Amino acid sequence: MALTPAQIEQQKKQAEELLFSGDEKLGFAKSLFFGHFQGHQLFPYPEIQLEERPVLEKALAELRRFADEHIHADAIDRNADIPRHVIDGLGSLGVLGMTAPREYGGPGFSQSAYCKIMELVGGHCSSTAVFVNAHHSIGIRALLLFGTDEQKRQWLPDLVTGNKLGAFALTEPQAGSDAANVQTTATPSPDGKHYILNGEKRYITNGGIAQMLTVMARTPVPNSSETKITAFLVTPDMPGFEVVEARMEKCGIRGTATARLAFHDMPVPAENILGPLGKGLKVALTVLDFGRTTFGASCTGAAKTCIEAAVKYANSRVQFQQSLGEFELTKKKIAWMAAHTFAMEAMTAECAAFIDRGADDYMLETAMLKVFSTEALWQIVNDTLQIHGGAGYFTNLPYERMMRDARINQIGEGANEVLKAFIAVVGMRGVGESLKGVLEALRHPFRQFGTLWSFGKAQMAKRFTSPDVPVQHPGLKKEAKLLAARVRDFGIAVQQTLAHFRKKALANSNGHANEELAVAEVVLKSQYMQERIADAACDLYAASCTLSRLDWMLAHEAGKANELQAGRNFLGLANRRIKQNLAALWDNDDAETTKTANLWLGK
Repeated sequence: MALTPAQIEQQKKQAEELLFSGDEKLGFAKSLFFGHFQGHQLFPYPEIQLEERPVLEKALAELRRFADEHIHADAIDRNADIPRHVIDGLGSLGVLGMTAPREYGGPGFSQSAYCKIMELVGGHCSSTAVFVNAHHSIGIRALLLFGTDEQKRQWLPDLVTGNKLGAFALTEPQAGSDAANVQTTATPSPDGKHYILNGEKRYITNGGIAQMLTVMARTPVPNSSETKITAFLVTPDMPGFEVVEARMEKCGIRGTATARLAFHDMPVPAENILGPLGKGLKVALTVLDFGRTTFGASCTGAAKTCIEAAVKYANSRVQFQQSLGEFELTKKKIAWMAAHTFAMEAMTAECAAFIDRGADDYMLETAMLKVFSTEALWQIVNDTLQIHGGAGYFTNLPYERMMRDARINQIGEGANEVLKAFIAVVGMRGVGESLKGVLEALRHPFRQFGTLWSFGKAQMAKRFTSPDVPVQHPGLKKEAKLLAARVRDFGIAVQQTLAHFRKKALANSNGHANEELAVAEVVLKSQYMQERIADAACDLYAASCTLSRLDWMLAHEAGKANELQAGRNFLGLANRRIKQNLAALWDNDDAETTKTANLWLGK
């Protein structure tokens, strides 16, 4: 069913409010869409601060010992429960409040150090990693970022130790990836001292066991018929709070308590509003940036566990008088695993560094990390099981469990299809805005000849020059030159895609008097194009982070030969994929795909 002009305008308005309020900052990923390479944002590769390293190493050693002795992933999956002694142990180790300031009882770790903690947890047990992520990365994080001093003093001391658990309640039957469609309402009481919540939430990790939940609900806008989403701090002892289902049965990460909740005329004190009234989606999106970063770290840990297992089995299993590792198709799988794990770790480190530096804009980078790492891990787990053959399919080995656990990653914290559309649309938006002046000048070419002349010169330069990629090691100059060429090609392709969208919109305006709305409708519908743009952008960002990491390793003579080769291998794979995705913008089977699907859908 086609969107109406009113629906398109409403979606555009929501996007503007959510994503583009205030001056737009041009982060590293957004600059790629212009064909620019802001090397200073990624180079040199970020390191853990010197004074934090011994503290981190001690914490990792203690956590590794605790995990080996107490976190039994198979039992957690089998029993569909993370034992209380495991939660208490994680709390005593500081894991449940790793980035909380010391004044509230936390260790005060940087995001970079915390990601190393989550990498270890993710490599050991995915259920435990998701539990920690829900409690700390998005549960406590909202309070840390947006809470008042009084709210922090009230809640954080118990949350950072694990005496109380946190959860983040956004998803509803009608609001999953479509976060703006929250239907839970919060109506102010006549005296303004309370808000009365009504509605339901589902798929809420820790929802049935948490003592503090960040709940998104729709509040009225004063002197208006509009409503906006506001974040509330909610406790289960509030009258009207109902746990409809404490532990929903599911495919993987079975140890997590995933709940359905309901609120029946539940009064919440006005002082429990978290952040500004009506800015709940801003709270949610900001918090998810942090969650997606630790998501990447957890996936990196799981990928490393898979590689270690696959290599060990490939070297020991003999078939046709040869070890599996002698066969090229096994080598191909292991090389792909190693290459993408190297890139995943580099992307996670760069995203964490953006957070630690207080960067203005890293929304696209964390979305790219989430998409890239979850899709890479899915293939890595699948290939690990394949290398193990029939043995991998049985429950005495962990790989069928790891496959079940990994599947949710492409859905949770933003479905990858939605995030790809987000990456493409948000990335191209700035380029589209910059072209508006040129389009206006074309209407009055003699009056605005200077604008057209400057644009023409810039376009010629863009086609015959590439941006500077600031590697220091001479052994990476070739790779830097290839990456620069792909950034240039990508910038040109984005402009061509936008021109295609505008031409298509004007040819099929569907009665829109507003040219901008006509273009918006075409952009919203063009998901085949969005996916290719997003996939190319993800590979560009991954390759940029990989190159930065390689440059640092070579300069510091760090890293083993196999790690360095994995990084180089990824650059080659990414280079080829980027070219293929850009070529497929214009050479594809989109029309046949749509025709086939429509016939099966009965359209």
